[in-house]
Amino acid sequence: MAAYKVQVATGDILLAGTYSSVSITLVGARGESSKHRLDHQGRDFVRGAVDDYEVPFEQDLGPIHLIRLHKEPYLFFPTDNWFCNFIRVTTPKGETYNFPSYQWLEGSCTLTLREGAAKTVSDDKGNPQLVEHRKEELKKRQESYGWKEYAPGWPRCVDAKSTDDLDSNSKYLFTKSSVFAMRTVKSELEMRLKGFNNLAESWKNLDDIRRVFWFMKTPVTEYVTEHWMDDDFFGYQYLNGVNPVVIKKCPAIPDNFPVTPEMVAGSLGKSTSLQEELKKGNIFITDYKILEGIPTCKLNGKQQYLAAPLCLLHLNPKGQMMPLAIQLNQTPGPENPIFLPTDSKWDWTLAKIWVRMSNFHVHEVNTHLLEAHFHCEVYSMATLRQLPMCHPLYKLLIPHTRYTLHINTLARTSLIQPGGVFDQATATGRDGMIKLLAKGAEASTYSSLCLPDDLQERGVASLPNYFYRDDGMKIWKAIETFVSGIVGLYYRCNSSVKGDPELQAWVHEIFTEAFLGRKESGVPSTLESKAELIKFLTMIIFCSSARHAAVNSGQFDFAAWMPNTPATLRQPPPKVKGSATLESILATLPEVNSSCALLTLLSIVSYEPGDLRPLGYYPEEHFTEEAPRKLIAAFQERLAEISKEIEARNKTLPIGYLYMNPAEAQNSVSI
Repeated sequence: MAAYKVQVATGDILLAGTYSSVSITLVGARGESSKHRLDHQGRDFVRGAVDDYEVPFEQDLGPIHLIRLHKEPYLFFPTDNWFCNFIRVTTPKGETYNFPSYQWLEGSCTLTLREGAAKTVSDDKGNPQLVEHRKEELKKRQESYGWKEYAPGWPRCVDAKSTDDLDSNSKYLFTKSSVFAMRTVKSELEMRLKGFNNLAESWKNLDDIRRVFWFMKTPVTEYVTEHWMDDDFFGYQYLNGVNPVVIKKCPAIPDNFPVTPEMVAGSLGKSTSLQEELKKGNIFITDYKILEGIPTCKLNGKQQYLAAPLCLLHLNPKGQMMPLAIQLNQTPGPENPIFLPTDSKWDWTLAKIWVRMSNFHVHEVNTHLLEAHFHCEVYSMATLRQLPMCHPLYKLLIPHTRYTLHINTLARTSLIQPGGVFDQATATGRDGMIKLLAKGAEASTYSSLCLPDDLQERGVASLPNYFYRDDGMKIWKAIETFVSGIVGLYYRCNSSVKGDPELQAWVHEIFTEAFLGRKESGVPSTLESKAELIKFLTMIIFCSSARHAAVNSGQFDFAAWMPNTPATLRQPPPKVKGSATLESILATLPEVNSSCALLTLLSIVSYEPGDLRPLGYYPEEHFTEEAPRKLIAAFQERLAEISKEIEARNKTLPIGYLYMNPAEAQNSVSI
């Protein structure tokens, strides 16, 4: 008697196997089989196993469209979970059908899987069974992944009180959770052993700060410690530090920042002038106006302070970005002096410290939490809620959603909860952080997230030694080429994009939930053409991978030497020049316990706790056809070339730019 051959692959991850009874039903164009138990002598569905079975040939089912996996308790064994990678069915005629799963089956359940070829809704016209399956799949997902508002003016997020509430397919694997927990305990234990956690007093001298986290030194942390007071390194961090997206070309000096040619003549030298450098396009600015009006908190019972500075910079003939002038608040006046490199050493150092502290808040709250974490959470949610597994865009995007809901839920239940690190270590506290992120959400734009547009708008596309730009553009173009190929396979023309209701529901949900329906953001609420779709997908993959790595992975490197990146300051911004000393700066910097609370966190979140899936690494084969697989292979080859180029470049630099190397940048926001 003929039979259908069924191959079942169990995931090669801890606890993936099952003792349950598993049966299968084959659903074809001409009918469906009876439920058939998959069972051999001995144990089936062991971790990492690929098991082969036969299902009797009762009738010719025609092309196999769906399978149903039935997982039920077996004898006295307790209820468990099973991670199924895929099912492969071969007909008596030798035709093979692949059914990607890559998900947990929990307890007793039935999972219906569709044949793996990527299909849009229009491809299913004429097959009511498949159209209905799409609808049912999305209905179940929308029930599992609901929305909630965490704070007014914030992007909406997954409705989960803790990571325990998340669907199992969105949680860290057990091994990753264990490594993450061990790293947290190690960092906290180090602080307790050194007695820093409860030390609510000033640092006695700069050498004392060197003793913190001695066991986590890197070449970058050592370089920062040695060069944090150097003007060229101050400017370097705007290009290749953790917030390389705020510096802009300055075509004219702002009215509220009255820097005169005489003020900066000593820094520019005799061969040029401020007006000449403005005309040449060599003057740049960073403006922290968004911090104006953000409330501050008390730490250790003492009021903390925040500023909203402006910083003018000059691209000198050596290609160095040098600070020219700093004003610590937005409104000019006699009590808001403009600090200059020609001022006393400690006056100028203190002014730069204030700018670095302001940069910390804009980076952590808006560049990092908002644009990297919470926006990407909405991209993940919309993909899960609006695109069925058979949709080509689901298959494209699902690797870039991995663990994002888990890490963000963890952040909301620990990092940004009352009493979390913002309340323990930062000038704004949690309340100020909530207001700052809402202001950032109101100001966020599509162009700032699309790297080519962002570079042009900020006027920095041709800056020398801008490794964030160099590496980022290579990766952007590689992603764009890959995405263009995928879109070309499944969308024949612009009308096929416009006429895809699942795609349109997906982009509209992102517009509504991430950008709160703000038309002025420039984010599309519909997609009318293949070009628009390619750009939007490229932005999502880039922001979920390389851009997140750029603003996340260097946090500890640049902040381990606390004076380079303080999260709070204990004295108000100076109103006069000439009063700063090393002692007054030590009295202004964060106290010991506040410093250590922040560095403990950054030492944990700056490094991936195992289970690394670098950009372009897709071990789960959601695409089953040959054409998209070839595109994936070409994408991976280009990323490997970029990695080699980055590594070769870094060997020639005093401090390597490491953070966007595709071999290290994660596919998704997972830490």
